[in-house]
Amino acid sequence: MVKKEAVRTDSTEDNSVDSAQARSNFITATKDELAKVVWPSRQQLISESVAVILMVILVSTVIYFVDQIFGWITKQPFLFG
Repeated sequence: MVKKEAVRTDSTEDNSVDSAQARSNFITATKDELAKVVWPSRQQLISESVAVILMVILVSTVIYFVDQIFGWITKQPFLFG
């Protein structure tokens, strides 16, 4: 029978170094990726935001009226019955 000796290595120092290096790599990579982004101009941002808001208002209005029509239709059989 072979006895295995427990080998204890103090890996807490290695983990903290690896963790710090990983954070540093992540931050550097994030900065590099953000530098590649083509940011919209102020005018583009405003016009596209207005377009989105108008579309949301339009679609919600259409959904509201369709809901009102279907609600009215479902009540009709009870009015004449």
